[in-house]
Amino acid sequence: MQSMAFTGLNTVYSVRISYKTNINNPLRTPELASPPIALSSKRHRLIVRATETDTNEVKTKIPDKAPSGSGSSINQILGIKGAKQETDKWKIRIQLTKPVTWPPLVWGVVCGAAASGNFHWSSEDIAKSVVCMIMSGPCLTGYTQTLNDWYDREIDAINEPYRPIPSGAISENEVIMQIWVLLVTGLGLAGILDVWAGHNFPVILYLAIGGSLVSYIYSAPPLKLKQNGWIGNFALGASYIGLPWWAGQALFGTLKLDIVVLTLLYSIAGLGIAIVNDFKSVEGDRKLGLQSIPVAFGSETAKWISVGTIDITQISVAGYLLGAGKPYHSLALLGMIVPQVFFQFKYFLRDPVKYDVKYQASAQPFLIIGLLVTALATSHSSS
Repeated sequence: MQSMAFTGLNTVYSVRISYKTNINNPLRTPELASPPIALSSKRHRLIVRATETDTNEVKTKIPDKAPSGSGSSINQILGIKGAKQETDKWKIRIQLTKPVTWPPLVWGVVCGAAASGNFHWSSEDIAKSVVCMIMSGPCLTGYTQTLNDWYDREIDAINEPYRPIPSGAISENEVIMQIWVLLVTGLGLAGILDVWAGHNFPVILYLAIGGSLVSYIYSAPPLKLKQNGWIGNFALGASYIGLPWWAGQALFGTLKLDIVVLTLLYSIAGLGIAIVNDFKSVEGDRKLGLQSIPVAFGSETAKWISVGTIDITQISVAGYLLGAGKPYHSLALLGMIVPQVFFQFKYFLRDPVKYDVKYQASAQPFLIIGLLVTALATSHSSS
């Protein structure tokens, strides 16, 4: 369910699938015309080449040594900026999957299960949901984030030269192996969930494959959707919000067209949240010709595009719920928008780079609670 790769709510997809996100951008996600990487076997070693990228070229752009004695161990494990420099390979592997981006996908599964109207607090249903969360978060979102870092290593060498890949803290082969292990494990769990749910058609597996493909074309040439701020950020938002919701709902009930449309509408808010993460990458994006929203429109205009898409989307969904005969749910959703607007003015609109983490940590909990309100409203209408 960037990501799901389910990266499948601001997640399946993470069954999408994905998208490059961190709580610097919880919604910054959720797969197979061509494989994500080119493989060749030589002397029994897996060798991966990233298309249109010269690894040696990247290495010449970064300092020989990373700064020592600075950075946070917590930030390192979460995969966000301000991370401590690590040599432990497992900690580096976890950092590449950006655990800070998993919660939106996990929450998307919760919303989908709630919207199905068929989730029960039984040990079996809880176990199913946990497996779906693992598929959407650690596996497919982890796949998405690792893949994105691999193809972003040139940009990171400019913006964040001490990240694991451009700094050489982890080898090429180790990164590629991690990408494949996470992808195959995520797709395997999707197939198991379809069997567990008794599906005649493997809907969760197809969602996972679709999300994984979106993750690939988002990050990798020649399409590289992230080069276009509108298309790339919407793909990311849909992966983080739509894919995991769909996976959770399909796991416990029936995925209906009206829910697909509603969650795609909500994904426009995900687009706005994805823009938040673009501000810190403006220098690298501009140098490499990536047309992110801040690069294309300038920071001042991009700030208002970001908050506008987030707020207008939620107001529109509240209007939909009112028209569907759910006035209390509509009012509850509107109530979740008010504090988001407050924190937009307090933090984000003042300085989107300096206060991005504070803004998202303060405002986004209200966004995701609003998602659950919407899910509960639609479950009532389907019961």
